[in-house]
Amino acid sequence: MRRITVLGATGSIGDSTLDLIDRDRDAWQVVALTGGRNVALLAARARGFGAALAVTADPARLGELRELLAGSGVEAAAGPAALVEAAERPADVTVSAIVGAAGLAPGFRALAQGGRLALANKESLVAAGPLLMAEAARHGASILPVDSEHSAVFQALAGEDIATVERIVITASGGPFRNWPAERLATATVAEAAAHPRWSMGQRISIDSASLFNKALELIEAREFFGVAPEQVEVVVHPQSIIHALVGFVDGAMMAHLGAPDMRHAIGYALNWPVRRPLPVRRLDLVALGALAFEAPDPLRFPALRLARAVMATGGLAGAAFNAAKEVALDGFIAQRLRFPDMAAVVEATLDRLSADRGLTIAPSRLDDVLAMDHLARQTAGAIVQASRT
Repeated sequence: MRRITVLGATGSIGDSTLDLIDRDRDAWQVVALTGGRNVALLAARARGFGAALAVTADPARLGELRELLAGSGVEAAAGPAALVEAAERPADVTVSAIVGAAGLAPGFRALAQGGRLALANKESLVAAGPLLMAEAARHGASILPVDSEHSAVFQALAGEDIATVERIVITASGGPFRNWPAERLATATVAEAAAHPRWSMGQRISIDSASLFNKALELIEAREFFGVAPEQVEVVVHPQSIIHALVGFVDGAMMAHLGAPDMRHAIGYALNWPVRRPLPVRRLDLVALGALAFEAPDPLRFPALRLARAVMATGGLAGAAFNAAKEVALDGFIAQRLRFPDMAAVVEATLDRLSADRGLTIAPSRLDDVLAMDHLARQTAGAIVQASRT
């Protein structure tokens, strides 16, 4: 029996992870589950899976969580320090599915155990990629990607020499606004942006998908995880979401990973690697599919990809600033303080201000450097959002 901790157990990745664990109860012992404000769901899952610890990120909900867990034997805790404590408890596999920069510190602490980090937190690699990979190497830990695109690349590279890779192509569905004209994007609502045509995800990641900021993060993530040059990573729009990624080699061959749009595939692969086990995902009917379509992303309507390439060219702390500004801009859109296209403008303005006088090119030597830039970028982006309302 293997021990597992799920950081972000009440989100969409947590849902899929716990579904797989529930189908194979004899194989797993749940150590800790963490969540956000939905403490009722967190408590129910902690009770149902017999977790030793349940942590809510919101300290104001600790009392409620304790009441819900009374008599269960499950320990309750709250706040950032408790999230880190959950990650520090001995586990063979830790699923890192906390959304945003809040997942950075717990992910780093999980690596110190020398086990496996199933990484769904994009921000860890975007903001602190070299540090994260070095931390894993230092402790003899392994990192397996849970993003469907990066899992697809990882699988396509099995048995291959990374030096023979010519290009990595990650696919994007195009989101709900793929065919919207630029002028219509200015009137897009939060509900429209969150209505993803292919994937069932949370509100924030769905809106990031609509703006292609999700894909921008994945560009940087792929460059950091696989150690290739920025120009070797491409994005192509593939509306069917059947091919998740392709790897092109120096001999002209390409390997593609195909699968139904179901996160349990990537999660199951990360949990069970290096073996494959049966998973409850839909099998493809190629005849029924008939054809697969591809198109180039529009850089004018969706500037996030251009900004990601600028971040990769800058290096240093630019990824931390990019991610922080993106999160602040997303908050502004959800709160209806910004229009949909304004999110990219806020991120670009933040990077411009910080690159002018704050030294984005400085390489971080520790996680605190990343967190300091994260804080500064949030302040800067927040001021830009505030100014845009006046």
